[in-house]
Amino acid sequence: MTTAEPEFLTATRTFYDAIAADYADRYRDALAAMPWDRALLGAFAELVTTAGGGPVAELGCGPGRITGHLAALGLDVSGLDLSRRMVELARAAHPEIPFAVGSLLDLPYGDGELAGIVAWYSIIHTPAEQLPRVFDEFHRVLAPGAPLLLAFQVGDDALRLERPFGRPVTLDFRRGRPERIEALAGAAGLKVTTRLVREPEPDERTPQAYLLAHRTV
Repeated sequence: MTTAEPEFLTATRTFYDAIAADYADRYRDALAAMPWDRALLGAFAELVTTAGGGPVAELGCGPGRITGHLAALGLDVSGLDLSRRMVELARAAHPEIPFAVGSLLDLPYGDGELAGIVAWYSIIHTPAEQLPRVFDEFHRVLAPGAPLLLAFQVGDDALRLERPFGRPVTLDFRRGRPERIEALAGAAGLKVTTRLVREPEPDERTPQAYLLAHRTV
């Protein structure tokens, strides 16, 4: 018997399929104005490279703008996203990079296969009760000592975004406290080694958090 897909996955896929082209157009060059983001992604790339390299995945890659940046930094990177339309756009923009459709709840990688993971604002649609499973999956697919880089909005509540770009869809964006996300990582065997919280930019509503963790050896 086939198990029904969790409702939040269906809602997230529907939302991003609907706004994929608008989202890609709006944020295509956003990284150029984000020095902290570039610095952290650069540090992640250096950690992977100095450890000997290997396959890296951006999970929740959207149209592939971060994936493309990681490839430009010399990483052997692939992308995974729940939205089929986002993956189509990512493949068109970066034909040299492999992209696939998939969920954070069931990652399509073998145990210890990855030399690093970037999850850039991709845990923010997962309900709290499902996050331990997501972090367990991160731990499972990472090689011992390999890094995980997370980005998310800081807060205790959820933002309900309705009709973005005029599209008839709605989705909850779940914020998190760095200490709570760090505890989830720790419970899954991922040790946080770097924490950064920056104040919001003029077009942002909340502070932004970044955590760098490593699978314990």
